[in-house]
Amino acid sequence: MNIKPLADRVVVKMTEAEEVSKGGIILTAASQEKPSVAEVVAVGKGGVVDGHEVTMELKVGDKVLISKYSGTEVKLDGQEYTIVRQSDVLAVVE
Repeated sequence: MNIKPLADRVVVKMTEAEEVSKGGIILTAASQEKPSVAEVVAVGKGGVVDGHEVTMELKVGDKVLISKYSGTEVKLDGQEYTIVRQSDVLAVVE
């Protein structure tokens, strides 16, 4: 099953949180921060949203930074995805 986002929506898959700190300490699941880096899985077509023309600047495969608590989390075929608006994406990681 595929997810096809509408308008200015973007489907992203969060990257895994690091299990070992930079100092070599193994982190438990409870102490790991929610990752804010994600990979773009699908992109909507853009168009007129709230009376403004929106041009989609993201493409599938981009690594992006998103706001920590933005979007809607969905689970599909055992995978977890987050659907956000393009405006919730803070930056593209190169």
